[in-house]
Amino acid sequence: MSIENRVAVVAKIKSAPGKRADLAKALMTAQEHVAKEDGTIHYILNEDLTDENVLWMWEMYTDQDALNAHMGSQWFKEWGPSLAPFLGGRPELIFVTPLAGKGL
Repeated sequence: MSIENRVAVVAKIKSAPGKRADLAKALMTAQEHVAKEDGTIHYILNEDLTDENVLWMWEMYTDQDALNAHMGSQWFKEWGPSLAPFLGGRPELIFVTPLAGKGL
């Protein structure tokens, strides 16, 4: 599969102090939905090793349409507000285009 149309997102997600485990659990509930999305290639949640209040999400999609479908889905619209009690601010989203790498 060609990578030329793929898009990716790196999301830095800060938790409220002491709420990272709760935030991680809430974020992981998305996995059942993304597993059904044909255009979602990677949706990986990571803990920051140096900041106890930060999680990182790595996402990759087949193309912009797949990302739009993900973010515009009904489950996503309902799920997003459910994270609010655990967030320590607005997530920082960085949109990138993959160029090369193992696993692409």
